[in-house]
Amino acid sequence: MAIKTEEMVLNMGPQHPSTHGVLRLELVLEGEIIQKVIPHIGYLHRCFEKHCEAMTYPQVIPYTDRMDYLAAMGNEFGYAITVEKLLGIQLPERVEYIRVIMGELQRIASHLVAIGTYGADIGAMTPFLFAFRDREVILNLFEITCGARMLYNYIWVGGLSHDLHPDFVRLTREFIKYFRPKIVEMNELLSTNRIFIERTANVGVLPLETAINFGITGPMLRGSGFKWDLRRDDTYSVYNKFDFDIPVGEGKVGTVGDCWDRYYVRILEMGESLKIIEQALDQLPEGDVTSAIPKRIKPPVGSVYKRVENPRGELGYFIISNGTTSPFRVKVRAPSFVNLGIMDVLCKNHMVADVIAILGSVDIVLGEVDR
Repeated sequence: MAIKTEEMVLNMGPQHPSTHGVLRLELVLEGEIIQKVIPHIGYLHRCFEKHCEAMTYPQVIPYTDRMDYLAAMGNEFGYAITVEKLLGIQLPERVEYIRVIMGELQRIASHLVAIGTYGADIGAMTPFLFAFRDREVILNLFEITCGARMLYNYIWVGGLSHDLHPDFVRLTREFIKYFRPKIVEMNELLSTNRIFIERTANVGVLPLETAINFGITGPMLRGSGFKWDLRRDDTYSVYNKFDFDIPVGEGKVGTVGDCWDRYYVRILEMGESLKIIEQALDQLPEGDVTSAIPKRIKPPVGSVYKRVENPRGELGYFIISNGTTSPFRVKVRAPSFVNLGIMDVLCKNHMVADVIAILGSVDIVLGEVDR
């Protein structure tokens, strides 16, 4: 790449702590002002899509966990409903409710990491410690359910690997009661902090039209003011049975679609997830969570695409079946990968220090970017 004499190329990452994984950002600078940002991926090579061709359909599930490893339940959820659509399976209602509960607990856990690390990137360590403290409670719930704290292999095609622990409902209700005040506490620590607002308000503004043109989804799209959520707008599982709001950016402290709006949408979404979990626990039906799991998964020849609302946006699976026990092809529409494509637009004409705030507001997981 040819550069002008007054320009400088600076590499940020992959060792930089705010790149949160093996991502290298090539910054073209004029003084301290950014002219261009080129994200370089390709260091992780999960090779998920190629692995799937050598695995049977059930064997793929542990690999889905390892893409967005902070939202493993959501990855399994999306893959399972895609294969179930190929097979035409009807699930027991209890399975659907438990999947929603796990998906929303995972959303809160993922947003806590996003918010906590975002605070740490900008210089606030206390919210980081508080966020990880609260996330541990959710991981405890996952552990008593399936024995794992991060990579679960819990949501299977046609059902679940285990039913709920006898104490799960009680402990989850206790968590809801415990966590609601913690959202208020996080607001007081970070959302209204003057230094945090100075670093994030009017920084990395993403206009709605630009977000739509780039295929941006999830909290980033909603941060730009658009009420689009697959749980409501292209509903799946039993989400249509629950009452919840879709928070959007309103430009409370700056411009609609800035870094602060994207952060604040995640804060509000945690409260909405608590509402969904509470309703699901109240309505939780009885049933056998393994009764619909096929003994042998061999879908008919055909193709299918299904998508779910993951913490980072629209996670979609496109599967081609050739009638055998293994997928012929699998393609993943990964929200982290798509959302990362907007970095150049968001960073242009900002200062180097703003790259940290902008990248943190995108909330990427590299296992999903370089899948």
